[in-house]
Amino acid sequence: MDTFSEALPGIEKKIPELKSQCICPDCPTYNDCARNGTELLYCIEGRSSTCITENLGCICPVCPLTSELGLLNLTFCLLGSEQEQRSLKSTGKIQIP
Repeated sequence: MDTFSEALPGIEKKIPELKSQCICPDCPTYNDCARNGTELLYCIEGRSSTCITENLGCICPVCPLTSELGLLNLTFCLLGSEQEQRSLKSTGKIQIP
């Protein structure tokens, strides 16, 4: 079992702590709409509902949560949470580099 799979059970209880470490607001893709909607933690909670529609750059690789949670994917605000992306990759429904 990998780091992310081990972290997943009970992660809902850690959301406030994880949000405090989230660097999404520093990302060039993050915008005023997302900020006003207090969207954060796309890696766990999934893609932006309506605010983020264009990739202007991704800082997920330097986020402390990437290594802490063992995240393998990127651009969660547009492509979905780590769990969603892993599921889509495993079923072959999408291919994400």
